[in-house]
Amino acid sequence: MNLKNTIDNQIKEAMLSKSKDRLIPLRAIKAAILLEEKNGKADNINEIQLLMKLIKQRKDSLTLYNEQKREDLAKKEESEILIIEEFLPKQLDDNELSKEIDSIISFSEATSIKEMGKVMGIATKKLSGKADNSRIAKIIKEKLS
Repeated sequence: MNLKNTIDNQIKEAMLSKSKDRLIPLRAIKAAILLEEKNGKADNINEIQLLMKLIKQRKDSLTLYNEQKREDLAKKEESEILIIEEFLPKQLDDNELSKEIDSIISFSEATSIKEMGKVMGIATKKLSGKADNSRIAKIIKEKLS
């Protein structure tokens, strides 16, 4: 696993530079990778899904902290999200994502909202790691409505 080696090297660098804020999310990534390996599910696609899952967890926490006016914890979650995002492929902006979804819709020949599941299946496979599934679903819903 390439990500595991990268994370190990980043952890060493963070320890040498005594960067505690960077070390915490790196260790969380490593723990998640080791857990996936133990379950026998470790491969390149799962690495991306794993990182997306870690980001989603932090975004959920960030929302709760903002609702409860815990700015100190919210800042911590935001910094962890930024560190984890470093290991993901470049995220598509809305225009690029819209173009990709247009091509997927024309490929699948979907014409109504009833076929959203079919389009989502293709889109999530093709755009894995490049865009959040909620963004993909929102754009597909707009285009098929």
